[in-house]
Amino acid sequence: MVTAVRQAFNQQFNQASYQKYLAELDAKFLGAIEFRIAETPIFIDKVFKEKVLNTCESIVDIIIKPDFLSLTEKAIPPELMVPNENKHTHFIAFDFGICENEKGELEPQLIEMQGFPTLFAYQIWHDEVTRKYFSIPEQYSAFLNGFDKASYIELLKEIIIGKHLPEEVVLLEILPHNQKTKIDFYCTTEYIGIPVVCLTQIIKEGNYLFYEKDNKKIAIKRIYNRIIFDDLQQQHADIQEKGKLLFEPLNVEWIPHPNWFYRISKYMLPFIQHPFVPETVFLNELKNIPEQLENYVLKPLFSFAGQGVVIDLTKADIDAVKDPENWILQKKVKYAAVIQTPDEPAKAEIRIFYFWREGEARPVATNNLARLSKGKMIGVRYNKDKEWVGGSLAYFES
Repeated sequence: MVTAVRQAFNQQFNQASYQKYLAELDAKFLGAIEFRIAETPIFIDKVFKEKVLNTCESIVDIIIKPDFLSLTEKAIPPELMVPNENKHTHFIAFDFGICENEKGELEPQLIEMQGFPTLFAYQIWHDEVTRKYFSIPEQYSAFLNGFDKASYIELLKEIIIGKHLPEEVVLLEILPHNQKTKIDFYCTTEYIGIPVVCLTQIIKEGNYLFYEKDNKKIAIKRIYNRIIFDDLQQQHADIQEKGKLLFEPLNVEWIPHPNWFYRISKYMLPFIQHPFVPETVFLNELKNIPEQLENYVLKPLFSFAGQGVVIDLTKADIDAVKDPENWILQKKVKYAAVIQTPDEPAKAEIRIFYFWREGEARPVATNNLARLSKGKMIGVRYNKDKEWVGGSLAYFES
């Protein structure tokens, strides 16, 4: 997006360096990266960065209001309500598309958000290797608000581990070694020091949880939760049955608590009025169906990884919805094909990481990831056989 930096990067790029870059990214945990890595990062100037962060901060203003819990009480499906909810989430991820407005100007537009972790640990390694193989201008950083690798890891460790021993805190996931995000789990163990534990390995005794390591039973005092409960409902019956223990009143701390996955989500969008947040309405509160439905997208509230989203929308799609209270109608945004590549330009999304230290009044922006696409949507199935697409990161001008 920064013309001079982009031109310099593209001129210096060569396939040999890119292949060495991929090899080193993969070398830390061989075969753990199961998604395509883009050939380039994104370069963001100060003006665009401030637009993104100001939008995030205005949404945080809503999240810290005293009435936020009552505002989002219907966000959590009753069957997925987990006891002992924290006062606030510990992590938020804001997804922005780099878009073009009606005047042809570039602007961020919020696509989604989640009170849930993402690739927090892997992006430390991603930045480190990217800087080794590519020339990143000195005044650009993937970190935000003055964070660097050391201070970022320190805060992440403080939030996840708290006052406990690392072995008493587990990264909990369903079949973690089969997940496409497993590279982040392994990096979390390396940087933070906590073990990765599968839901199926949990031992419950009364209201206490344990896992086994080296034939020793270890008490779990805190869960760094990576289970998406929508995903849990799609699992084999044995895993779903095992998952029922998570809905019991356990003597365990959650980081973050599963309820925040739903409170800070697509459910919030209708409550936000901001120029960089697309107009959104709950489908059951829609008074009139817009005439130009091609300018809207229909999204289910309770799904993940873009499942169920209707892009090429018709009135028949709306009429077919049986539970309109569980759907939103969102004004479609126009992604800008603004990242110049050797063939066609790419579109991009940026995910901003927010960390919320216990006792602080509000969370703080720390880091990011990015994704490049040349398809109709951001995602693997829309970018098959394309280059200069996939997982990346943004470097922000300081």
